[in-house]
Amino acid sequence: MLGKLTEAFQFSKGLGFRLAALLSVAILPIGLMSLIQTMYLSGEAERSAETAIVGRTGAAAAGERALLQGALGTADALGPAILREINNPQLCSDMLKSFVERGATYVYASFVQLNGMTECNSGGVETDMRGFATYEHFIANPTTMVVPMRQGSINGKPVVVVAQPLYRDRELLGYVGVWLSQELLQSTHSSIYGTRGARTITFNADGDILSADEEVISEIGGALPRNETLGSLISRAESTFTDVTAAGEQRVFAVVSVVPGLVYALGSFSTQEAGVQGYRVTKLTAVLFAVALWAVSLGVAYYAVYRLVLRHVRELRSQMRRFAVGDRAAPPRIMEDAPTEIADVSRTFHNMVRILNRDEAALEAAIDEKTVLLKEVHHRVKNNLQLIASIISMQGRVIEDDDAKRVLRSVQDRVASLASIYKNLYQAEHLESVDADRLISEIINQMTRASTSPGWRLHVETELTPLVLQPDQAVPLTLLTNEAFTNALKYAGVPPGHDQAWVRVRLTREDDDHARLEVTNSIGEQERTMEGTGLGSQLIEAFAMQLDGEAKLTTTETEYTLSLIFRIEEITPLPVEDRTFVVLTSAARDGARH
Repeated sequence: MLGKLTEAFQFSKGLGFRLAALLSVAILPIGLMSLIQTMYLSGEAERSAETAIVGRTGAAAAGERALLQGALGTADALGPAILREINNPQLCSDMLKSFVERGATYVYASFVQLNGMTECNSGGVETDMRGFATYEHFIANPTTMVVPMRQGSINGKPVVVVAQPLYRDRELLGYVGVWLSQELLQSTHSSIYGTRGARTITFNADGDILSADEEVISEIGGALPRNETLGSLISRAESTFTDVTAAGEQRVFAVVSVVPGLVYALGSFSTQEAGVQGYRVTKLTAVLFAVALWAVSLGVAYYAVYRLVLRHVRELRSQMRRFAVGDRAAPPRIMEDAPTEIADVSRTFHNMVRILNRDEAALEAAIDEKTVLLKEVHHRVKNNLQLIASIISMQGRVIEDDDAKRVLRSVQDRVASLASIYKNLYQAEHLESVDADRLISEIINQMTRASTSPGWRLHVETELTPLVLQPDQAVPLTLLTNEAFTNALKYAGVPPGHDQAWVRVRLTREDDDHARLEVTNSIGEQERTMEGTGLGSQLIEAFAMQLDGEAKLTTTETEYTLSLIFRIEEITPLPVEDRTFVVLTSAARDGARH
């Protein structure tokens, strides 16, 4: 995850990404202006379509509005006439009968008393209205009402009762009601609502349906918004909204007030019929067109920048990387087809590579010559030292005095140690470093073979940690080890309880900056009283000072230990196969390896 974030961050710093971002910002205002204008015009057109839907719903209910308002006015006008004849039911009934027969609008008219009985009605027959929805509704709320009846008490057909309360002075006597057939109400808007797929429902303030198509009444869920009732739609009067029906069909709905506070109309349109879907498609098209315009403009601009700049910059970067990792077989080509500025940079880099290759070849030749000469010097010094050691050995063989032989032998060992150092120097691949552990091991083996006799049982143990040092440190360390090991061989004895003498040499690291050299030998009974000349101790102290350390001597009943802790200046040369490893800072990736 962290690697992906790092790659994304590095990509965001690239020239291509930054150019794309700048071009996006430059093109963005034009696209936004176009998008805003298109969205504004589309919104205006959609609002006009919604207003038209409200108008169409109102027009569909206009005839019904006229009938209901006329019925309210009629019921209100019949009140005074009924009050005059209220004590003569026959005359009152004849008057209402004559009124119904003269006009074809109403199917029935009546005055219903508070006890539910109607003696004054157009039918001329006393009727008990208790149990009918109209009477129960009026008793619960004695005010103007418009109530549907699925089966009228007179003709058995669906009717809508429009009623007005009747007062004498302040005394409520009952209500005057006129009946309208639902067929008449439906006929007023069916011709206007002839558009296929459109539906209308008129309902009162209680959410009771007054008129609607037969299929709407039988499947009211397909005409209403999902999770909505007619009563809950009253709060949306004079508005348009889009919702999904219980059947899952998306439709456009409009609610208008037919008789304020009493009757409302719900218009239901398909999205295609309402025209709203077209505007939504227009909005989506406007957004997609703006995005497509932005993408195309960005693509064209980026392609132009890529052709003119990016591809040449990437080729120049590739040339620099190949040069950095050592691919210098031929100078990089000059990009003559690039723009003038980049071509100048390419030409400059080409000339720089040629100059560097020439200077580097000359420098490598000088280094090779110097290396050969230096190795030759080391080789000759080694040969001279070996010659001196041989002369000393020859001289020692002709001397009879044992002390003189021992002195010459010690001198010969010291010269041989120096010869071993120079042998390692000219055999080493890197002249600036010496493997101290290998050099000490070689000197110990050489001295052990030369100093031990067949009858002398001596065990030599070494523990040498690999350590690479500069020659200035390796020479005094090797000579110090030579003196210490010589003394250890000289004074090594068989300790009590053992069958042979032993010498142990350890070269270990103390920490990253220090190392420890320990030379330990066993002590026998007779070796405790032996005395030396003191020259070895003086040499050890001198060599310890050259190493910026201090030699410490520790003696126990059974062993003698010389310990030296010194500061090291270690050299870790790169292997040959790793010398071409380069971290390209031009790759613009921290820690990237190429």
